[in-house]
Parts: sequence; C-alpha cells; structure tokens
Amino acid sequence: MKDPLQPLPPVQIWHGLKRAWMLSRLKDKRYRYMWASPPDDEWVSLDCETTGLDVNLDEIITIGAVRIRGNTVMTSERLELTVKPERRKLTAESVKVHRLRQQDVAQGMPIEEALKQLMSFIGSRPLVGYYLEFDLAMINRALVPLIGVKLPQPKIEVSGLYYDYKFQQLPHHQQGLTHIDLRFASLMKDLDLPQREAHDAVNDAVMAALAFIKLRQLTHR
Repeated sequence: MKDPLQPLPPVQIWHGLKRAWMLSRLKDKRYRYMWASPPDDEWVSLDCETTGLDVNLDEIITIGAVRIRGNTVMTSERLELTVKPERRKLTAESVKVHRLRQQDVAQGMPIEEALKQLMSFIGSRPLVGYYLEFDLAMINRALVPLIGVKLPQPKIEVSGLYYDYKFQQLPHHQQGLTHIDLRFASLMKDLDLPQREAHDAVNDAVMAALAFIKLRQLTHR
C-alpha cells in the first residue's frame, strides 16, 4: 500500500497546480466537465482545416472529430462542423487544398458556436491527432477569449508515437542516424492502413485514429 505521508512526485504536484490554476481562470463554470476523469479507454481524434498555416492570422474553416473506444474508431460518433471565417478570405491555393469555396464556408457557424459543440463532444477525453499542435494552437487562440483557458485534456501526437516505434525498431548503431519519414501518407502506408482523401477534417481525424490504434497495438505486444 502506498504511504499516505510520502511526498507526491514533482510531476504530479505540477499537474495539480496547473489544473487548479486553469480552473481558477475558467470564465464559464459550465465547462468544468473537461477536467473530470475521462471515460476508460476512450479518446477523441481531432483535425481542423484552416484558411492557411499562420496561427496568428489564419482561421478555422472546418473541424472534424471522431471518438475512439478501445480498438474501435466510432465513425457513428463523429463531429463535422463548417465554420465561417470572420476576417480571412479563402485563397485560390486553399480552395485547391481543401476543395472548399468561399460560398461553402459563408453559411458556416460562428467559431464560438463551433467551439461549444466541440467541447461538448470531447468532454474530458484525451485528444489524438497528427500535427495536433497546430490544430490546438488555432482552436486555443479562439477559445481563450471565450472561456479564459486552453483545452485542458491530455494530448497524444500520432507522429511522435510513430517516431518512437520506428526508432525502437532500428539497430542500436543506426539510432539517431536514420531518417524516419513522418509524412502522414508515408506513415499510413508503412502501417498498412487505409487512406482517405486528405485535407478533409473528418477523414484526417479518422486516419489519425486508425494510426493511433495500430501503434498502440504494435507497442503493447
């Protein structure tokens, strides 16, 4: 049995302080549920499509998310939102990438409404994604003015899981010397997973979820 008088590890202390600080900054207490204990063996895979790649100036135009339960991607439990950008117009280049025109996003919902739906969909589940740091930077830039804090859930980067897995497969003398291709298409092909049409938020979320499940299976054998 653990000694109740034994000091907590520094990491646990830091996480506890961060949790308390974030909750103190939360403007709308209706969203306290995001700090609850997550459902067992559940995650949410998340992806955003944007007007561009500048996290300070560009805007979200679509959000896709899908729940993962155990080793199953719950495609029936997905979120697909179109968001109307407030300041940035779609460029010809972004139309080619996302196949969304200005008139397609003009009827989208305000980002504030999209974020409310997203928070409700995620709950307290950990987040999974490919290049998740960018998606969260875009989301949090709009979320902080709304509720005062960033999304608090644990984050899992698929490319990081893949890198660790491939690194461990290398002979010791090649570790650190061999290039590991982290491109999404290359990762999916190497894991022998089906690929959907890219640059679609739901498709990308589903593919990231499949990669996450496969990597968990490979690393827990």
